[in-house]
Amino acid sequence: MIIVYSPDHALQEGRSELHDGKIVPCFESPRRAALVLAGIEAAGLGPVEAPQRFGLDPVRRVHAADYVAFLETAWGAWVAEHGDHDALPFTWLAPDMRRVLPDHIDGKLGYYAFDAGTPITAGTFRAAGVAADVALTGAHRLADGAPCAFALGRPPGHHAGRAHYGGYCFFNNAAIAAQALRDRGAARVAVLDVDYHHGNGTQEIFYDRGDVLFVSLHADPKQEYPYFLGFADETGSGAGEGATANYPLPFGTGWDTYAEALDHALGRIAAFGAEAVVVSLGVDAYKGDPISRFRLDTPDFAALGRRLAGLRRPTLLVMEGGYAVEAIGLNVVAVLRGFLDAA
Repeated sequence: MIIVYSPDHALQEGRSELHDGKIVPCFESPRRAALVLAGIEAAGLGPVEAPQRFGLDPVRRVHAADYVAFLETAWGAWVAEHGDHDALPFTWLAPDMRRVLPDHIDGKLGYYAFDAGTPITAGTFRAAGVAADVALTGAHRLADGAPCAFALGRPPGHHAGRAHYGGYCFFNNAAIAAQALRDRGAARVAVLDVDYHHGNGTQEIFYDRGDVLFVSLHADPKQEYPYFLGFADETGSGAGEGATANYPLPFGTGWDTYAEALDHALGRIAAFGAEAVVVSLGVDAYKGDPISRFRLDTPDFAALGRRLAGLRRPTLLVMEGGYAVEAIGLNVVAVLRGFLDAA
């Protein structure tokens, strides 16, 4: 398996986030990717290569130009106003407010962000761009004929929408990769999101399109973050009607229940006729994850990998969540090893 990785992910290192009413150290940290890489190297899963540089044009294929420009300039504007500490919003648009972009950085943060858990730092824009390059490199390897690849990047991406960020995500790496596969000639692409949290950004980006199927297994949004998307009755709109499939699952979900939903989701992908599959690979469904309430164990992730391989499609796995840091390497390696054993 081709592994794409850059140490520049470490440029995104937030100091704190708002969680359960407290300011706490960020759950999403550079150590996550470092431990995954160490696990991959110890297991000898494949060559590790640096990403190509693609610039911002592929990013703008799924993200609004004004949003990309905001991320590029936000840190400088924040430091000029507030000094050298993490940029976090404190006010947001309510549904009955006018969506008018403010001039002041505090207003801009609330205009583009949807939570107070995603700090912008000095290295955010560079790290987010590198994470997109990591995913794009994997996508181009698939388009060139590779059967599978793993994009080991961070910050993660699946909560980032066309013009908003949150959930530790700035650029939607999986969506950018899926669009690149379309641009390289794949008529239909499927994005399967197995992160514990719903990929609200990916759904929003592709919701009115019929060429990209979005399928997600996640905690019920009536109970869990990000709360406002991910319900089973969200199936797409316009040309995208029927090209979104959500599988919200209750707290306490273990492998048997999860596997049943997964098999149904994989059936949807097969029936769709996807020529390539992008997997938003979060391993925060793990039983020991500090911000998850599912009960999957490490052997279950191996079974997940075997089922993914059963699609027999070119597959790009893109790193998303997973915050039980001591186990993250074991769980990601289990998925990749399961995939390779069954491929």
